[in-house]
Amino acid sequence: MHRTREQHTARVSAPSRAPAPPGPARPPAARSRPAAAGRPPVPRLASVGTAVPSARYTQQDVLDLFRVRDPRIASLFLNGGIESRHLSLPPPGPDGTPPQETQGELLARHGAEAVRLGRAAVEECLRRAGAAPADVRHLCCVTSTGLLTPGLSALLVKEMGLSPHCSRLDVVGMGCNAGLNALSATAGWAAAHPGGLAVMACIEVCSAAYVFDGTMRTSVVNSLFGDGAAAVAVVAPDGAASGTAAGAQAAPGPGVLRFASRIVPDAIAAMRYDWDDAHGRFSFFLDPEVPYVVGAHVEDAVRRLLDGTGLVRSDIDHWVIHSGGRKVVDSVRVNLGLTRHDVRHTSGVLRDLGNVSSGSFLFSYRRLLDEGAAQPGDHGVMITMGPGSTIETALLRW
Repeated sequence: MHRTREQHTARVSAPSRAPAPPGPARPPAARSRPAAAGRPPVPRLASVGTAVPSARYTQQDVLDLFRVRDPRIASLFLNGGIESRHLSLPPPGPDGTPPQETQGELLARHGAEAVRLGRAAVEECLRRAGAAPADVRHLCCVTSTGLLTPGLSALLVKEMGLSPHCSRLDVVGMGCNAGLNALSATAGWAAAHPGGLAVMACIEVCSAAYVFDGTMRTSVVNSLFGDGAAAVAVVAPDGAASGTAAGAQAAPGPGVLRFASRIVPDAIAAMRYDWDDAHGRFSFFLDPEVPYVVGAHVEDAVRRLLDGTGLVRSDIDHWVIHSGGRKVVDSVRVNLGLTRHDVRHTSGVLRDLGNVSSGSFLFSYRRLLDEGAAQPGDHGVMITMGPGSTIETALLRW
């Protein structure tokens, strides 16, 4: 059997083209109007960086590695819109397959790999922002694939030499939607500290949260998720290109105008991470109805995001959507009336990396920036989905 093992170097998105000064969301005709005096500065996404493990596996590689012969499971892997993923799997045991790890071993692997991936993503992000680790004044870390105390924010402060006075926040266990929850908190910090550099990092080692038992329940999860980290730098300009955020202010990205959430309590158990007594570890569960739950409520979530802005869906130039799975992406696309072109970055991330959990939307955002299509005055919408069941949204303007 031949298995693909490709070395992958993390790429960081180039900054978007120089945008016009930000302001509150308005109809397209009013985009160039300056912000009213006295309003708080609008936080901007100054740069983004991503990192994945060096080992790349095609879907067939994973089936072969774990000697999966069930045609139903093979179909899940080979027909889900995913071609490859990057995984940090343990070395094969004596029988040639990865060993069954205890929950303690999984947590240890999560901790080691999460620090490594998180550091790589944050360093790339800071390089693109023209900043150094010592410039970071606030660090927010997101993960749903392992529990650490002290958390990843404290570990990265020590690992990267960040200021011991850097304020920190750890968002743990919220799921795939958590990147936008954390971005909301990070943007809030930036708005309250103009000129200060904040970084939000989503760090997921999904391969340290797998259970391999040959059932369809676990196979759905095992066929979908990949490992990776993504970080975004956020700055609210203070009117002077000086201090720790000088580099970030010199090449600003889009302004983050507002956020909106939609939770579906009736579907609270549709996505969950709970203890599996039979295997002595945590196991993730995805209900087959998840795509339809998300699709049925995503229009309301976007409507509430745009309510009062003077914008309608047709005014949105760019869509950055969580790569939750082929059926999820298709459901969102159909219910919002989007084209396949609108979700090209999300579909590309799903194809090349799988579902990278909370950081998936930032991988898609990086591809949008790499493309260079965003122009001053353009609007964008970010959408993430996860346990709760929840849909999180954010409105951007270049």
